[in-house]
Amino acid sequence: MSFTSYKSFKQLQALSHDPLDLTKKGVLTPARLKKMQSEGLGFKLCFGTERVTDKILDLLFHLSKEAEVHKKMHAMQAGEVVNQIAGYESEKRPALHTAMRDFFDERNPAPAAVKASSLAFEEYQKLGDFMKEIHEKNQFTDIIQIGIGGSDLGPRALCIALERFHIPNRRAHFISNVDPDDATSVLNKVDLHKTLIVIVSKSGTTLETLTNEAFVRDRLKKMGLKPKNHLIAVTGKGSPMDDPSRYLASFYIWDYVGGRYSATSMVGGVTLSFVLGMEDYKELLKGANEMDKHVLAHEGRKNLPLLSALLGIWNRNFLHLPTVAIIPYSQALSRFTAHLQQCDMESNGKRVDKKGKFLHFETGPIIWGEPGTNGQHSFYQLIHQGTSCIPLEFIGFKESQYPNDIKIEKTTSQQKLLANLFAQSIALAIGQKEKNPNKFFPGNRPNRILLGTHLDPKTMGRLLSFYEHKVAFQGFLWNINSFDQEGVQLGKMLAVKILDLFVQKKKKGGSSFPLGAAYLSLLDDL
Repeated sequence: MSFTSYKSFKQLQALSHDPLDLTKKGVLTPARLKKMQSEGLGFKLCFGTERVTDKILDLLFHLSKEAEVHKKMHAMQAGEVVNQIAGYESEKRPALHTAMRDFFDERNPAPAAVKASSLAFEEYQKLGDFMKEIHEKNQFTDIIQIGIGGSDLGPRALCIALERFHIPNRRAHFISNVDPDDATSVLNKVDLHKTLIVIVSKSGTTLETLTNEAFVRDRLKKMGLKPKNHLIAVTGKGSPMDDPSRYLASFYIWDYVGGRYSATSMVGGVTLSFVLGMEDYKELLKGANEMDKHVLAHEGRKNLPLLSALLGIWNRNFLHLPTVAIIPYSQALSRFTAHLQQCDMESNGKRVDKKGKFLHFETGPIIWGEPGTNGQHSFYQLIHQGTSCIPLEFIGFKESQYPNDIKIEKTTSQQKLLANLFAQSIALAIGQKEKNPNKFFPGNRPNRILLGTHLDPKTMGRLLSFYEHKVAFQGFLWNINSFDQEGVQLGKMLAVKILDLFVQKKKKGGSSFPLGAAYLSLLDDL
């Protein structure tokens, strides 16, 4: 059944013509803020500053039941084939990223999930043995991860977020861009004698990654070092990179784990376990697994990712707001929004449903953002007084990661951070009425706060899983395939054609790709 055909959709559409006005006197009250909260796994989701009423919330949850999203989530985590477009060529595989952290819980009876979890546990044990040996030898201080997209964004975001918990004198670095300046900059910061390099590519054929691997191998050789003694492969079994003669160690990933959902697989596991140690890495996995189980156990408002997904559906499909700013009031999460940008936009940036039919409603929004309070002095002007209405998702924590803080003018830095978070949420909702038009704030900017206590490895795992499931629930509601990414392929194929033109540039004759040749001619004019 189509998303727009559900009875609840039509009822919500009728209500959207006259949405709640948060700026109206008596609407945004302390009682409303206290009532519109949901709590679970150490988080509070505060949504009183969203433009919803109890009736709208009830209808949104009824919509989720009509779309059977809870059933679909169970099917996904059980290993059923969810990555497919019926009747058309597609990947036709499960999406079992949850199985990569499910081996701590033996209650899952689904055979496909159990098998995937067992394979993940084998790699986890193998990784533990490898890291124990690395720790005992104590010859490496740095690790460089070479990958792009999901092989970079998630692991990088998590490494930065958990820097507070890194083993002393263990540092992680990342090379993703094929721009040679990226690799050179990173290589110039490390002593390669004491550096491990992790090459991550599921297919073993990713152009940017293989180019950067060759770049690093060349530097190692020029320094008189043997690349095999420093390089680790993370790849699919049987891929061109699955070659013990070229790597110090190899760890496997599987087709049913998409790149943007792979941070808790070996894609993130090698680097994270190197800098965190196996115990804290295990805590990260446990936290993610707890949220996986949370979404299976609850169907109503206690299901935090589903509640957040439905609020997003209201803003996207009924208030017709095209973007979402995700703003963490935590410097540790400085790269987390970049990861969520891929997780959401690559998953739900789709224009056909799971039967291959073109859609006539909006799907995934544009995701962007930076940490607060920096953003307040950058783009908040447009959010507060611009002509576009932009919903916000705030992330905050009661405590800072480090114990270092002082009182300045009677309040700590963390208190100032939280004061700004709460103030922005309220200001965006209620606005400001002023006779001076330049000081007029329209308000009615919907926003919500996901508030935790302290960002540690387990909490980070829960937060990562929270957003993965929020994205999946929205895809289930729209009945789209959130687990493929055909949209990245066309440009990659054309880039290969243009590379051939570089090779053929000195030869005479016409080009088989004149559009690419036209762009290459620009270089001659510089």
